Amino acid sequence: MDLRVLRSFVTVAEERNFTRAAERLHIAQPPLSRQIQQLEAEIGALLIDRSQRPLSLTSVGWLVYEQAQRLLGQLNTMQEVLSRAIGAEKRHFALGFVSSTMFARLPTLIRGFRRRAQSVELTMSELVTLDQVAALKEGRIDIGFGRIRVEDSAIRRIVLREERLVVAMPELHAPEDPDARVSLQELARLPLIAYPRFPRPSYADQVLAVFHDHDLVPRVAHEARELQSAIGLVAAEEGICIVPESVRRSQMDGVCYRELVEEASSPIIMSYRSGDQSPELVVMAHTIKEIYSDLGYPIPDGIQTLAGTGPAFT
Repeated sequence: MDLRVLRSFVTVAEERNFTRAAERLHIAQPPLSRQIQQLEAEIGALLIDRSQRPLSLTSVGWLVYEQAQRLLGQLNTMQEVLSRAIGAEKRHFALGFVSSTMFARLPTLIRGFRRRAQSVELTMSELVTLDQVAALKEGRIDIGFGRIRVEDSAIRRIVLREERLVVAMPELHAPEDPDARVSLQELARLPLIAYPRFPRPSYADQVLAVFHDHDLVPRVAHEARELQSAIGLVAAEEGICIVPESVRRSQMDGVCYRELVEEASSPIIMSYRSGDQSPELVVMAHTIKEIYSDLGYPIPDGIQTLAGTGPAFT
């Protein structure tokens, strides 16, 4: 007996109307009528008295309805139990990230991890570095990707690489030569857009430190909450913004990017709980190792060590 046909019969019995039942089942009425006729032919008796309005069930129809309800209820219960069992067996891995790392190969890393760990449920949360540290210690995330060095004995940090900083400028005020470099001394005279506004310390303090290391005091005109807001303010010609080079991939009308005369960079840091050598963390290390090898990036010692603690399962 076809369970789909039984569900259709139960719906007709509950609605006592073929039109409403068809709408509820998201099918046309003629196929629904044929399903009920098929069921009646299989049982060998009429189940619905079609001479009455609204429709009513025959005595055999009531018996089939009660049995069908019980059977479908047991099937739903079984599906729920199986779903819970499968969910309990499935491994979970939670990742935190700062917004700028989405431009710096993080999507490639996520895709690679999912291919290697298809049985793992990966969840992601956008968190500033300080919030990542708290989330790691509380067990809300298992790994974080940020840019701030935070000293905490409970957290292990690996600097994946240093990313060069560039300046995002309004197109109207940028040098016409796309290869022209801009000095920090020139930029210190222009309004600066810093992000994030809070919490501190943050990436904003890294940028301010770059100026201070060259005995310059920038003119902070705005403090944006997030990267996209900061770039939007640049497009609005409210100032300039110092950003990681990978942000060049973010296309916004009215914004162009120029390299700095001075050498300045921001680290990409992977953080996880000290002593953690979970299979998922090892897979992440293998994935980073593979991607960095393909791109020609140096592979950090910490990633080499972590990848060596176990296989990259699939």
